[in-house]
Amino acid sequence: MKETKTASGTPEARAAMHEMMAAFEAFKGANDARLDEIERKASADPLLEEKVARIDQAVGRAQARLDRVVSEGRRPELATVSPSTASRSPSPFHGEEKAAFDGYLKTGQSFGLELKAGLSTASNSAGYVVPEQTERAIERRLMAGSPMREIAGVRTVGAGVFRKPVSTAGLAAGWVAETAARPETDPATLALLEFPSADLYASPAATQSLLDDALIDLDEWLASEVEDAFAAQETSAFVTGDGLNKPKGFLSYETVAEAAHAWGKIGYVASGAAGAFASPSPTDRLIDLIYAPKARYRPNGRFVMNRKTVSAVRKFKDNDGAYVWQPAQRPGETASLLGYPVTEIETMPDIGADAAAIAFGDFQRGYLIVDRAGVRVLRDPYSAKPYVLFYTTKRVGGGVQNFDAIKVMKFAVS
Repeated sequence: MKETKTASGTPEARAAMHEMMAAFEAFKGANDARLDEIERKASADPLLEEKVARIDQAVGRAQARLDRVVSEGRRPELATVSPSTASRSPSPFHGEEKAAFDGYLKTGQSFGLELKAGLSTASNSAGYVVPEQTERAIERRLMAGSPMREIAGVRTVGAGVFRKPVSTAGLAAGWVAETAARPETDPATLALLEFPSADLYASPAATQSLLDDALIDLDEWLASEVEDAFAAQETSAFVTGDGLNKPKGFLSYETVAEAAHAWGKIGYVASGAAGAFASPSPTDRLIDLIYAPKARYRPNGRFVMNRKTVSAVRKFKDNDGAYVWQPAQRPGETASLLGYPVTEIETMPDIGADAAAIAFGDFQRGYLIVDRAGVRVLRDPYSAKPYVLFYTTKRVGGGVQNFDAIKVMKFAVS
């Protein structure tokens, strides 16, 4: 059985946490001095501003290191052959399936592949559908490496388009006496959401000597090679994708002021200033954003923004003088803003005029990622000799499934 590393108790995780806490304490001291000087002189010394910016970058680096340690702790280790596992006899089916697919990856031998491994050529592109264990290895690594997969709903389907009926207006209900007539209530208003899947591909390369190495688990090797490429493309599409041959990102839907919110659109709260936070109480607008979703979506709510925006809100204080951004208190947790977790996604826009740079809500209920079952691999030993390319294709879709659960902050006056 493969073991998964646990980040929370490792020396590296503890060191990263100590580094994070020390950097944030230094940042608070420098920023307090900057704020005091602004209050006394209406401006801060440029050298002090530079010091705060430098320490803020150190906090960002410490946070990135801590996130990396936690992320690596969630990744399954590459499997290797050991005496304890070599002595175990796998089931005949899984043994033949593994051997057949490994033979295809190593030598390109596909004779009997369908019969032995239950694999088949893909109907709409060249290549072979990988065994279930290989697909699961890719999914596990994507789950650990993609921030949107960690916070959104994920569903695996067998069709090219997933259709989901949703109620845009709930069933009517009312009180009635035991023997009184029960008038017919209005039915629910339903909408049919469609999530088409699109092809996501990568072509990792290997040498023949690597493929011949008996200590390498080729399933996990392939999963680790496509992980970063798939995760980067997926994350970008889940945030800003236009839905054309890719998932539709939650920022690609039409946005309207929360007061005029309607199903099919994303409601926004204005920051109060063009391309900036309102002054002198920027925290108030963040509180407005928290309370934009209905109460049932707040318990699992979280903020989503990029690191530059995190750097901006890290300097904010509440009315009691406490910093509203707080680092993670223990490994495995995440930083928080006003008590809600913060997920950093680099494809979120920077703060700018009319930019939706901050999102808040229950992404588990608000955004759906749809994985089409089946990952295809085509072995190509010719295009980049002496390397062997593995054209790997995965079908993924995504879109907003609940427009009440996600809200954004638009950096505008209104």
